Amino acid sequence: MSQTIVRKPRAAYWAGLIRQALKGEEHDYTSGSMRLAIFLLAVPMILEMMMESVFAVVDIYFVGKLGKEAVATVILTESILTLLYSAAIAFSIGATALVARRVGEKNFDAAAHTGAQAINLGIMVAIGVSIAGMVGARQILELMGASEQVLATGIMYTRIVFGSSIAILLLFLINGVFRGAGNAAIAMRSLWLANGCNIVLCPILIHFFGLTGAAMATATGRGIGVCYQLYYLFKGNNQFRLKPKHFAIDWPVLRALFSISWVGFVQFFIASASWIVLARIMTSFHNDAAVAGYGVAIRIIMFFLLPAWGMSNAAATLVGQNLGAKNPERAETSVWKTAQYNALFMGTVMLLFLLFPQAIVGFMNKDPQVEQYAVQALRVISTGYIFYGVGMVMANAFNGAGDTKTPTIINLFGFWLFQIPLAYFLAKQMGLGPLGVFLAIPIAETAIAIAAFILFRKGRWKRVSI
Repeated sequence: MSQTIVRKPRAAYWAGLIRQALKGEEHDYTSGSMRLAIFLLAVPMILEMMMESVFAVVDIYFVGKLGKEAVATVILTESILTLLYSAAIAFSIGATALVARRVGEKNFDAAAHTGAQAINLGIMVAIGVSIAGMVGARQILELMGASEQVLATGIMYTRIVFGSSIAILLLFLINGVFRGAGNAAIAMRSLWLANGCNIVLCPILIHFFGLTGAAMATATGRGIGVCYQLYYLFKGNNQFRLKPKHFAIDWPVLRALFSISWVGFVQFFIASASWIVLARIMTSFHNDAAVAGYGVAIRIIMFFLLPAWGMSNAAATLVGQNLGAKNPERAETSVWKTAQYNALFMGTVMLLFLLFPQAIVGFMNKDPQVEQYAVQALRVISTGYIFYGVGMVMANAFNGAGDTKTPTIINLFGFWLFQIPLAYFLAKQMGLGPLGVFLAIPIAETAIAIAAFILFRKGRWKRVSI
């Protein structure tokens, strides 16, 4: 008698996989289906970054109702906080690389110990930043050129935000620990909880305390997110759970974390600073419409880039764990497959920007002159999206292996020694104006992706010992 095999409908099958990814169940990423491994890691990582995209828009929306001085305070404070964000991301890279390597080795106690040492390092740095920011809040705003009106209303906001540096840094860093352990779902939930609380509290506290209430909401939301993270770190499961003994200072592990992280900080600072220089070239044309159009385009671009960055984070975890499991071939395969998926996503976004830029820009801007430049920027910059999608996966693959130096060197040459001079040459010397700046971005991103591809193929990252 023949046996009938009942297959799940395709929709039910994918719904089941999404539920599995969001539940964050334990999974061995060093064996089994590579597509399933990428899917289970990428879904929560993409959703995590999507919430970060939404948060940035919503937060400035509420503050914007308080007037231009309030908005200026937030923008100036966030400009300096970029350094802290870069440090937080760098520490999370170090934590992901080392924890993933120990998990791949199936040494879960060492993985937990590494996670605890990463928290120790983050607390040490955050205490110094908090004290400096709280004491020097006025000096920070003055350094950024704040007006007397901004100083009169914004010092307390800046003081509270810097005072909560420990929550900012730990939120990013501990999520790096979770990603290294392969539990991207907890990282997603903690960021959603933190940003969700901020979105709810922001209008309430602004109503009662003005701009200071916005800082209180942000600090409270992030603090709640960190408490949620710590709960899961100590509750954990049978394999990955932090205990008080893991927090005993271990200088060799701290040095290893710092060695990876400080180079990662330089890596992200180089990239961030290049965008600032490009913005400065744009302002040199004394064309407010062009500057505003560039700003609108960059915000739209970042909204779509963050989910792609989330997908590329999956490569870092897979590389780290599989190198720890002494399976470099599987680590390499995971990068190629993730790069294919990210290129497909970025290619879709490219077509969207090429075909419907006016409709997309229209959501954020109604000025015809600004729209003209924003549309041009979207169309030109998006031509390099497929390369950009591949390049960011390669960079995260290096980082996941603990090789933060290679992408840092690539960024140094690609952004500061190629993109910025090229933008200046095209815009100023060739007389292309803003178009020259727009053209330099995809040209440089393509060159960076090609360089990363070539260096990745050489395979030296497989032999990095951490």
